[in-house]
Amino acid sequence: QVQLVESGGGLVQAGGSLRLSCAASGRTFGTYTMGWFRQAPGKEREFVAAINRNGGITSYADSVKGRFTISRDYVNDTVYLEMSSLKAEDTAVYYCAARTLSSVVTTMREYNYWGQGTQVTVSS
Repeated sequence: QVQLVESGGGLVQAGGSLRLSCAASGRTFGTYTMGWFRQAPGKEREFVAAINRNGGITSYADSVKGRFTISRDYVNDTVYLEMSSLKAEDTAVYYCAARTLSSVVTTMREYNYWGQGTQVTVSS
């Protein structure tokens, strides 16, 4: 089992940047595929980005491609989401998720563990 704790959210102006962190504890960090999802008010949770076990494969939602970057740090057992050129529509609670299988997927139900989320608010 793994525990996930997100941090780094906050209020930022449109066009600005933020870096979200997700610290993992418990089982070996390197055995999990990691993902970021987000949920805006009144909307369903949606896929943002994912990275495979060794960091060699990433996937992004079309809406964030070219603006967001997912990465992972095996020393600190942390996955990051670097967000730039932020837009008002990026406002949401951002969740970190872990998947025990190796393939990078975009579906929520394929992820086994979830963090509590961190709020990102982009003012226009």
